[in-house]
Amino acid sequence: MRHGKVYKSGDVVLAKVQFTDTFEIKIRPVIVLFEEFDNIVVAGVTSNIEMKGIPLTKKDGAAKDSVIKLNYIFTISKHMISKILFSLTPEKKKLVFEELVKRLENLTR
Repeated sequence: MRHGKVYKSGDVVLAKVQFTDTFEIKIRPVIVLFEEFDNIVVAGVTSNIEMKGIPLTKKDGAAKDSVIKLNYIFTISKHMISKILFSLTPEKKKLVFEELVKRLENLTR
């Protein structure tokens, strides 16, 4: 039996994120891609708008203009999430998944 909050695809949440090049853990926004068995696959978000990715603007609900980084996908425990900030619009969510599918298809070529 599952208990607690269920996170939906497209939710933008604050989570504890461990950086790959250090053991440092910081609280950062991430996009929920999907949840399964209390493990949540997410994409990172950065406020460095010079980086490549999908724009996430204040109009979308972000605190500051940011970029969804589909080259930074990882799995976290649902216990690492502190709160939901907002949810992507259906249009933005569709854009994220279309871009993700393109990248995955390129891996098979």
